[in-house]
Amino acid sequence: MKKLPSLSLISFYHLTSLLFIFVQSARPPFACDPSNKLTKSFPFCRTSLPISERVIDLVSRLRLDEKVLQLADTATAIPRLGIPAYEWWSEALHGVAFLPHVSSRQGIHFKGTITNATNFPQVILTAATFDTHLWYRIGQVAGKEARAIYNTGQATGMTFWSPNINIFRDPRWGRGQETAGEDPLVSGKYAVSFVRGIQGDSYEGGALGEHLQASACCKHFTAYDLDRWKNMQRFIFNAKVTKQDMADTFQPPFKSCVQEGRASGIMCSYNQVNGIPNCADYNLLSKTARGYWGFQGYITSDCDAVAVMHENQTYAKTPEDAAADVLKAGMDVDCGYYLKNYTKSAIEKKKLKESAVDRALHNLFSIRMRLGLFNGDPAKLPYGNICANQVCSQKHQAIALEAARDGIVLLKNSDQLPLSKSKTKSLAVIGPNADNATILLGNYAGPPCRAITPLQGLKDYIKNTKYHKGCNKVACPLAQVRQAVKIAQGADQVVLVMGLDQEQEREETDRINLVLPGKQQKLITSVAQAARKPVVLVLLCGGPVDVSFAKNNKKIGSILWAGYPGQYGGTALAEIIFGDYNPGGRLPMTWYPQEFTKIPMTDMRMRADSSSGYPGRTYRFYEGRKVFEFGYGLSYSNYSYELVSVTPNKIILRSSTHHKTERSNPNGHKLVSELGEELCEKSKFSVVVRVKNQGVMTGKHPVLLFGRQAKVEQGSPMKKLVGFQSIKLNAGESAEIEFKLKPCEHLSRTNEDGLTVMDEGSQYLLVGDRELPINVIV
Repeated sequence: MKKLPSLSLISFYHLTSLLFIFVQSARPPFACDPSNKLTKSFPFCRTSLPISERVIDLVSRLRLDEKVLQLADTATAIPRLGIPAYEWWSEALHGVAFLPHVSSRQGIHFKGTITNATNFPQVILTAATFDTHLWYRIGQVAGKEARAIYNTGQATGMTFWSPNINIFRDPRWGRGQETAGEDPLVSGKYAVSFVRGIQGDSYEGGALGEHLQASACCKHFTAYDLDRWKNMQRFIFNAKVTKQDMADTFQPPFKSCVQEGRASGIMCSYNQVNGIPNCADYNLLSKTARGYWGFQGYITSDCDAVAVMHENQTYAKTPEDAAADVLKAGMDVDCGYYLKNYTKSAIEKKKLKESAVDRALHNLFSIRMRLGLFNGDPAKLPYGNICANQVCSQKHQAIALEAARDGIVLLKNSDQLPLSKSKTKSLAVIGPNADNATILLGNYAGPPCRAITPLQGLKDYIKNTKYHKGCNKVACPLAQVRQAVKIAQGADQVVLVMGLDQEQEREETDRINLVLPGKQQKLITSVAQAARKPVVLVLLCGGPVDVSFAKNNKKIGSILWAGYPGQYGGTALAEIIFGDYNPGGRLPMTWYPQEFTKIPMTDMRMRADSSSGYPGRTYRFYEGRKVFEFGYGLSYSNYSYELVSVTPNKIILRSSTHHKTERSNPNGHKLVSELGEELCEKSKFSVVVRVKNQGVMTGKHPVLLFGRQAKVEQGSPMKKLVGFQSIKLNAGESAEIEFKLKPCEHLSRTNEDGLTVMDEGSQYLLVGDRELPINVIV
């Protein structure tokens, strides 16, 4: 978030808003109070009318000055109509969050009856579970706890600017930790599951109706994945993106979020795409999101993105031009002060019509009405019985622990783990991340119900545990090697808890290197060399780290990646290390080597280019060396796969009017748009995979199904994920999983014009080391 308006910008209307809130005391703010004789007769208060009619009536009653003040994220009260102030900005990335540096502009606070909220693992670790139902339940908890905070009178907003569904394109991105990883299918399914959960929809979707439990907002639209790298900042970055990459990488998660998740909000990002700021792009906001995808919610700017268009990008010549550009493009609310300050003058200077403001207000008040904030006493409405006792409930906290357990990825294990609880008489825990509860939470986190560090979790198993920080801080400019080695030498087993923190990777900070910071590597190798037995290395970090040195060091017996595992991260880690839980997480992103940093972050190309030596990005296109692959993850069990059936194994995508004597498609491919929806729908088929747990422990295991073409066309992915499911199996147990595939979606590719194409010929479905051919005829 770039900057905040000065106190001099607080208007009389804003002061009135504050007074209006104060008068309401701890009562949740709402309009259309039945006891208010002035407003109860207004049509916009009649719940029997459609929301569209109610909004038209409300907007028609507003004066221009009042309208303009509703376009800011801090929307002021309109006392004469009984409309309270509203804060559009709240966060719930991995649980209801609170950002102290912008506390005056957020819609929720933790000063009152509710002082904490359930904190889940940072999204990148949750994504490693590949469990859509778990993602949905996390969204449900966030939505319920948000509504409880509102019902308790600690909220002036119920619009949450989550989830972040950008693609984790570059391993150095500081905000990659907030995302579901590098795969568009995973990111899209995460968006759908989380949005349905937080908004109050069913897991399958379609049960929501007009009432929202809370409002979700998919961000940052679009091709946003650079914050501050060397001399390039997100505010001035012009992302040069091909039609092909836009169509099959950057846009699919947002399309899923809108069409399947039915998100009620979208945030447009700071950056330009091919010379046009996203918040001023009519083709992006109105033509694509609202037109092609059918989006029916509100669109907010990222904070001060409208100001950035004029002050940083010089795209808009004047502040009035910036205000006019975004409103005409289809944006509705400005997280900032430009629309509040310059919309009226833009209208007076004939740069903008008042009807554009009315359009934006229709979207904004529609969401507030869907949240029930114009329906009278919220205690008597849907979600009105969600109380403070549901926040940090045992049920909710159990889900946080489950997510940490299921997300942690075992990257290496030389038959060392699990450690024996009975034979381990003493333990040395070393590392700057071992006993810092704040590091567990990642960014955009609220005050957790409680926080168990790795040191605390391990001490619950081995009372005779000695701890040494090893480094003076995570950046590790100084390593206390001698002291750490001495402690390690005196212990039966050693656990090193290393990695990154929010100083290395966060919003506004991208990494320069992919190696561990400072002298961490020296500390690790020195301790490993001195220890009696091979050591356990735990990495807390959002983005990937090149730990090739540890991967190849026999004195480092095992490596665990725990992301930022949330409030119960220490408990989950200890349970896995001592064998009370079987790890099953799989990496949602590629772990690149240090040499990848030679590639500029500003190069947006996904596909490899052999002529220039460009290696490409993500598992679909990257042709270079990998430290660990996308989807990689070990377990204490071995799992075997068998492709039981594919019905059918020949996919015919020809209309009934196609005669046998008719010559086949000479190009060997056809646009999916030419095949038609009916033919694509009829061609759906099932793949059944039998999975068996060959181990002696119960385990939860994500099954990933990939597809690849026998003949890879130029620009086609080497392989791509077409389906995934998570299954829990007892020792020795087997079960069958069914994947339902749509050839026009899962077996197609995107051409250079950004169009979806179906190729004729052989393709393969892959799961583990098994593959099965599919013959496609078009």
